[in-house]
Amino acid sequence: MEFVGRTDGLALLAAARERARAGHPQRVLVEGPAGIGKTALVRRFLRDDTHVLYGAGEEAESELAFGVLEQLLGRDGTGDGSGPGGGNGTGSRAGGRRWADAHAAGAALLEALDEAQGAGCAPDSDDRATRGHDTPRTSAPDDPGLSAPGTSAPDTSARNTPDTPAPYTHVTLVLDDAQWADHLSLQALTFAVRRLRADRVLVLVVVRDAEDTRLAEGLRRLFTADDAVRVRLDGLGPAELAELGGGMGVRGLTAQAAARLHAHTAGNPLHVKALLEQEGSGLLEALGEPGVTPPAPKSFTALVLAKLAACSPAADALVCAAAVLGTHCTPADAWEVAGADLLDEERRAADVLTALEEAVHTGLLTESPGDPLIRFPHPLVHAAVYHQLGPSRRAALHLSAARTVRDQAPRLRHRALAAAGPDPDLAAELAALGRKFAAEGAWANAAGQLTAAARLGPEPAAYEQYTLEAVECALLAGDVPDMGEVAQRIAQFTPGGWRSYLLGRLSLFDLDRAEALLADAWHRCDPAAEPVLGARIAGQFAALHGSMSHGAEMAEWADLAIRLAPDDTATDMIRVLRLTGLAMSGRAPQTLAELAPLPDPALATPAQLEELLGRGTLREWTGDLTGAVRDLGGVFGACHGRAASFRVVAATALASAEYRAGRWDDAIVHTDLALSLAADTDQPHIALYCRMLAAQVHAVRGAFAKAQAHARVARVYAAGGHVNPTLWAALAEAHLARAQGRPEEVLAALGPLLALAPRGDLEEPGTVPWADLLAEAWAALGDEKHAVQALAPYEVLATQRGHHGALLAAARARGTLEAARGDTVAAERAFRSGLKHAAHVEAPFDRALLHLAYGGFLRRAGRRTRAGEQLRTARDLLVRLDAPPDLGRCERELAACGLGPAGSAPEREPRTRGAALLTPQELAVARLVASGLTNRQVARELVISVKTVEYHLGRIFPKLGVDSRTRLTAALAADEPGPEPGRPEPRRPGSGRAP
Repeated sequence: MEFVGRTDGLALLAAARERARAGHPQRVLVEGPAGIGKTALVRRFLRDDTHVLYGAGEEAESELAFGVLEQLLGRDGTGDGSGPGGGNGTGSRAGGRRWADAHAAGAALLEALDEAQGAGCAPDSDDRATRGHDTPRTSAPDDPGLSAPGTSAPDTSARNTPDTPAPYTHVTLVLDDAQWADHLSLQALTFAVRRLRADRVLVLVVVRDAEDTRLAEGLRRLFTADDAVRVRLDGLGPAELAELGGGMGVRGLTAQAAARLHAHTAGNPLHVKALLEQEGSGLLEALGEPGVTPPAPKSFTALVLAKLAACSPAADALVCAAAVLGTHCTPADAWEVAGADLLDEERRAADVLTALEEAVHTGLLTESPGDPLIRFPHPLVHAAVYHQLGPSRRAALHLSAARTVRDQAPRLRHRALAAAGPDPDLAAELAALGRKFAAEGAWANAAGQLTAAARLGPEPAAYEQYTLEAVECALLAGDVPDMGEVAQRIAQFTPGGWRSYLLGRLSLFDLDRAEALLADAWHRCDPAAEPVLGARIAGQFAALHGSMSHGAEMAEWADLAIRLAPDDTATDMIRVLRLTGLAMSGRAPQTLAELAPLPDPALATPAQLEELLGRGTLREWTGDLTGAVRDLGGVFGACHGRAASFRVVAATALASAEYRAGRWDDAIVHTDLALSLAADTDQPHIALYCRMLAAQVHAVRGAFAKAQAHARVARVYAAGGHVNPTLWAALAEAHLARAQGRPEEVLAALGPLLALAPRGDLEEPGTVPWADLLAEAWAALGDEKHAVQALAPYEVLATQRGHHGALLAAARARGTLEAARGDTVAAERAFRSGLKHAAHVEAPFDRALLHLAYGGFLRRAGRRTRAGEQLRTARDLLVRLDAPPDLGRCERELAACGLGPAGSAPEREPRTRGAALLTPQELAVARLVASGLTNRQVARELVISVKTVEYHLGRIFPKLGVDSRTRLTAALAADEPGPEPGRPEPRRPGSGRAP
């Protein structure tokens, strides 16, 4: 039957496809009620497409972790996720793998989209000998379609040679019935779609209702945004219904009858087709009599069962076996499972292809040339067939499926579905597999197995234990949408250690309640007999104390967790908590010295990667910024398979070290990435330190609106009164106020920290510097007494620790304070002391502020020559950093010295040359390319698509005036200011090896 109507919808889809072909990725939402023709529209649209990744949600499999994503990437590992377009769909070569979480899965989907577009055609290195001229071996500059709006692409006429790679193709990704897709697949898709920038990708999401609560909120926002295309399907019109009837062989459907049919069915094609198939010409009689109500469509199940009943035993068995295996499977597997349903003589008299042809002819199954899988034409067909199976037949088919499938997880799933009641042995097997997945960090798969084990648990105690473990795994996978509801359910369980532990873990936003519950769990647990539970409780105590900035307690509990069960603490941050806790309690240098040698991050075990993350953090706190950036860059590059929370912490820690090292463009890129990762998994609360850091770097760059936006988010979380949110909100607002020159607002922001400081951990030098900000603000407002009270304890502690960075900041604040008092001798002594410490400090911004403060003091003391020396040094540093607020202050001081407000052109040249012309994201891409990474490696490092890398290169090359990767490397090397005397240049992430 020919497709009917929908010309407007097809036109919208066609326009979106053309934009995608031009390198502008498109998001399209097709929505409408069940049976309205959404899938038919998509099938029609994709009729001629050859590169399609297709997946469909199914109500019965909505809890199957990554079920839809496996359809998109190819469950059999071939990468064949082809769908209704009948093309040679392309997908990941990692089909069937288990992902740690939605982020890792989303990254795999990004790679599949890159492959499908032909991204592998773009060379990643210079090869002038084969090309015959000096051109970049990246597709972005060669392709005008990848040029940014308002820019012109380089001329490519000379490059149309036989050696030119094949052009990129566009790819269409379809997610049908998204309301039934599993949550993790939706998160993975959201993650991937967010990162499409210059890709030739059209993403079609088909859903009944865009407001359906089963849709991931991030996905809904993406596909209902103003720049998305929305195709809303209503019923077919009367004329189209008449055409539909004619195509089905029902002639004589008059305009009046068609109008009545439209009113009766609202034009729903599914209902109309059901009626036309059911009633045939008899429907015309009913429609022709105004007083007669036309019959309602029979249930979809009845329609399907009628077709099934007409099939031969072999075709019936094949369809039912396929239903047991899922929405799609291989014909061979379905035929093997069907053997349980056929008599010996029936099996000998039939063959799989004949049975399949019959099933396809009746509309119960579909198959496409080149597609190794057979599929149901609609999830409702699958559901109708599956649910009509009687208990005995269904169990027999599932047992047959368990003998057929090869992987342990689906084999156990089929055995579980075949179980007639509680089965302690099978429940134990499912639980064992779930715990194995948990030990590997495959939390989503672990949750599924443990949930199945709970259903088969013979006794309440087993059910509760398996359920508690399943909830813990779901929590770690980020797949617990309503923690309150889960906590209420668990609260009804029998009191015990596991129950109290998990309730405490679910209550970390209520610190008092969490502490009480964890204490109860610890009281009920015998760590010697239950080391795994003991380690989990200890790990949560460590996290709890970390959230309150209790360093010593955090380290003590983390150490206990590691000793009890080093590989089973249900957190991949336990070693980081131990190391940072020791540092917060004043033992950073000793802790670093005691760490055993660690391997390259790419070769590190999970535990060693944690220690590398901790070591990098401690190196930053102790002032070794070169080592910190090297460690943390390596960790970030190697942690793609870890949980989202680990990657957020790694990206934030790297950004923090980059900020202190003066690599502010890189810091902006990594704070943006960390915040995006946190948002993608609905865990914004784990990135509050990153919010503070983002506010800080935007403030020093003069982007006050952006800084304010980050500070505002942190302040919302601080409303709960917890220590860490209060700390990060206060520092975000204080750094913004300092950059704006508003000391009274600095005091207002830092005021809440005064009540927290007596604990001591917040004053540890190098960790959370704020005492110098507070003292300078008090001094600026003339309150010398409070300035001394704020500064003196910090000076003492910094001296005890011998921390040069902290002593430099304290000396700057002391000099400012003494100058405000009028004691020029003490001020001079303080500033000179700061200069001595500056010789040992890598942080360029801290040195710049010292030189600026000292120069201002000398200028006011009438010593303009010496003031000019200090101020010029400050200006050189601030120009390199691109710090407009403080640079403006410095230039005003220079002007007051009679040295000119802006300096000579050569002095200011670094602000308008080379790398300064690039955006932070472009600079991050350029630096990684210059370090020798391929486009694909850069994409993995920054968690973007290869096409986005190529898009950025298409903008970078003309901005820097280069035409090859080699010349890009040279341009960046020439533009870098280079290390100052005695200050080694820190290696960039991805550019070297960690010791």
